[in-house]
Amino acid sequence: MGVMLSRKEFIKTILLSLGSLLIPKSGLSLTEKCKGSIRGTIFKGEAPKRLWKWSKEAYFYTTNGREVQCLTCPNYCILASGDRSICRSKVNIGGKLYSLAYGNPCAVHIDPIEKKPLFHFYPSTSILSIATAGCNFRCLGCQNWEISQRRPEDLQNYELFPAQVAELAVEKGVPSIAYTYSEATTFYEYMFDTAYEAHKRGLKNVVVSNGYINEKPLRKLIPYLDGANIDLKSFENSIYECLNGGSIYPVLRTLKILKKEGVWLEIATLVVPTYVDDPDMTKRMCNWILKELGEDCPLHFLRFFPRYKLRRLPPTPIETLEKLRDLALREGLHYVYIGNVPGHSACHTYCPGCKRILIERYGYLIKRMDVVKGRCRYCGERIAGRWG
Repeated sequence: MGVMLSRKEFIKTILLSLGSLLIPKSGLSLTEKCKGSIRGTIFKGEAPKRLWKWSKEAYFYTTNGREVQCLTCPNYCILASGDRSICRSKVNIGGKLYSLAYGNPCAVHIDPIEKKPLFHFYPSTSILSIATAGCNFRCLGCQNWEISQRRPEDLQNYELFPAQVAELAVEKGVPSIAYTYSEATTFYEYMFDTAYEAHKRGLKNVVVSNGYINEKPLRKLIPYLDGANIDLKSFENSIYECLNGGSIYPVLRTLKILKKEGVWLEIATLVVPTYVDDPDMTKRMCNWILKELGEDCPLHFLRFFPRYKLRRLPPTPIETLEKLRDLALREGLHYVYIGNVPGHSACHTYCPGCKRILIERYGYLIKRMDVVKGRCRYCGERIAGRWG
């Protein structure tokens, strides 16, 4: 006996079927796939009329007493009184810029450090992860759009101020704190104050970010930052504009500054089919990493799954990820991983000297660990990373 569908379910089924026929083919030019920029817009008249207890005056902005300009990220939002920023978390109230994402995380979890993903930063340790709503990008394939594309007041939040976050990590015996899930730059003030409190207690700080931050805020944060995973979403500015609503150039600057200042750095690239799977672009990206960051900078190619506004696309073929990884290794990078494919052999860490498996992983579980005092147990090769 057939299954009866409601009219709404029938229409949804037809639309999904049609969507599968609209998957961009690799032969389409970028111009055909990207019909214009998706840069965010200022939200007019969305600021609350008065401050609430989770408000914090922003650390980087200018004002003429009426309009304000946010200087935290390269969006440089100019807000009239009552306006809200592109990231949805900054508002102009009375000629001053305030963050509404302070002490009110929407997510508080204890994760394995490998989830960030960070594979060379104190493996097999736990990390306290916090996030608030908001993002300064508009990624069409966002994997966390339920929180990144919302306002702080739209979500159910915890009340957890900076010192409380640090004390919670100490209480739970967790050695590090991660600013993650959404975009950490959008809750910069909360992140900075929490990182400061964490360092006072001997904890480490990790940021998982799109890297879209201005230099002054970044340099103010770096003394309290120990590790970072930065999304390098592609190596074409035009793709950044059409898929993410931003620009690649501030991200490249962020990567170089983090490397120069000694923050442990790993890179993640979500391989979106037909957009971020071009071998020539990947080769140029790898050559830039080699030149500016060095052969020891880990690179994670992450499998894309259809989410948010890119549901018409298929998941990244595993064969595509394998080809890009092989390319990156041939170009000279030492540590190249495939993510979101549990059990794949490219989830392991291999010695660049003797080629043996040193860290064997299944998902976030480490099954074998043969890095001893930062060196290969078998041949003595130095293995880049932070090892405890």
